[in-house]
Amino acid sequence: MLERFYITTPIYYVNAKPHIGHAYATIAADVLARYHRMRGEEVFFLTGTDEHGAKIQQIADRVGKKPKEFVDEISAAFSAVWDTLNISNDNFIRTTDPAHEKAVAEVVQKLFDKKFIYKGKYEALYCVGCEQYKTKAELVDGKCPDHKIEPEIRSEEAYLFRMSEFQDELLRRIKNDEFKISPETRKNEMVSFLEKEKLKDVAVSRKKEKVPWGIELPFDKNHTLYVWVDAFLNYLTGLGWPKDKKMYKKFWPADVQLMSKDILRVHSTLWPALLLAAKIELPKKLFIHGYFTIDGQKMSKSLGNVVDPVELAQKYGVDEVRYFLSREVSFGEDGDFSFARLEERYNAELANGLGNLVARVLAMCEKYFDSKIPEKTSGSVERTWQSYEINMEKLAPHLALKDVWDLISFCDQFINTEAPWQLAKVDKERLSRVIYTLLETIRHIAWLISPFMPYTTDKIFEQLGLKPETEKKKSLEEAKEWGGLVSGKKIKKGAALFPRLTK
Repeated sequence: MLERFYITTPIYYVNAKPHIGHAYATIAADVLARYHRMRGEEVFFLTGTDEHGAKIQQIADRVGKKPKEFVDEISAAFSAVWDTLNISNDNFIRTTDPAHEKAVAEVVQKLFDKKFIYKGKYEALYCVGCEQYKTKAELVDGKCPDHKIEPEIRSEEAYLFRMSEFQDELLRRIKNDEFKISPETRKNEMVSFLEKEKLKDVAVSRKKEKVPWGIELPFDKNHTLYVWVDAFLNYLTGLGWPKDKKMYKKFWPADVQLMSKDILRVHSTLWPALLLAAKIELPKKLFIHGYFTIDGQKMSKSLGNVVDPVELAQKYGVDEVRYFLSREVSFGEDGDFSFARLEERYNAELANGLGNLVARVLAMCEKYFDSKIPEKTSGSVERTWQSYEINMEKLAPHLALKDVWDLISFCDQFINTEAPWQLAKVDKERLSRVIYTLLETIRHIAWLISPFMPYTTDKIFEQLGLKPETEKKKSLEEAKEWGGLVSGKKIKKGAALFPRLTK
């Protein structure tokens, strides 16, 4: 039976078009999904858009559009960006999908029937920007730290969810890693929060007259559902649940749920509490990544520094952007984006590194062996594969890429040490071994970078005289074996993989 791997991104709120932060999380999920497919596992990768709530309604009113018209446009923009960035998601869910809305209403009804949802009055600090209730301890100078606005005090009739009942169980499960939160600093943050703060029952509805843009409560048509409850359930409905029980049984619980640190708390409290109340297994792991700044500054429209991922890909290339975002930031920590760093890495690591290695080795094969792959010789890149797989499994793709570039540097040193141009004059047999070793190592490099740079992998396979579709049908164990290149087969030296950027 095939191993299974289910990975999710947060579904992105459609209050604005996608930016580099959205692209970072989605590329990271795509890299992990492609890696697990490469391992021969059955993978389901879910992303999508979160489309209800007061904020959407306000923005749609401001731009003179109906909410559905507005969310259709922005959701389509997200989908188009993921196509541009070669994202291999298996489903793109929208919370306005009728099947999702129907499933959400069924869950809410069941929770109401079980008395986990009850009618009451709720008074709390509420940030419209976050669409979240806040405690005083979360505020900085009385304001939401993310949106720099003072929360509203809301007191109104609402339906509440008995989140307080799950305090002890959540704390226990997080502490013992039954509900795993990574990196460790984020786990510690949640443990500390749950030990100091008492969870309160949370409002899960608003009066429909105030927020008509939402899913109606099935037991009270005068109320619409709190946007987070609606959004969370996408991780289940994205698998076709509850109708498609086969897919649900195959893939749930999710192996990894990726998200940024601003939504850690709600994903570590309300989301698992809802699942516990519904008697549904919790996801295996939440992995929390940091924020992106732009040249050291927070990204914002007012500063005019919001980076459009499509424009970035058009200027530098899709694989190039995927590489930079995967390599530049230690996954799980805050990162900074700068065009200067992107161009520096492009020239140093792509053009002068990988691109130059492939061009040099193929040119030598062309010159000394009439473009034919020399006789096979023994060799191994096992240590690189071992380290690479360890790093991918521990969700450190930036370190897995370092493993690959260490191998590229080794190849450069090997060329300088062996000096094939000298061997061509004195030792043709040793030259044959050197060139085969380099060509076969490049084949391994193409496999190693395939989750990150799929287009580049195909180009390298083609230049090595391999058919990408045939090569990728191999199991990972076959691909990792030394000697995949057939002696006597012709290489097809092509254009430079990464032309150098010039000022």
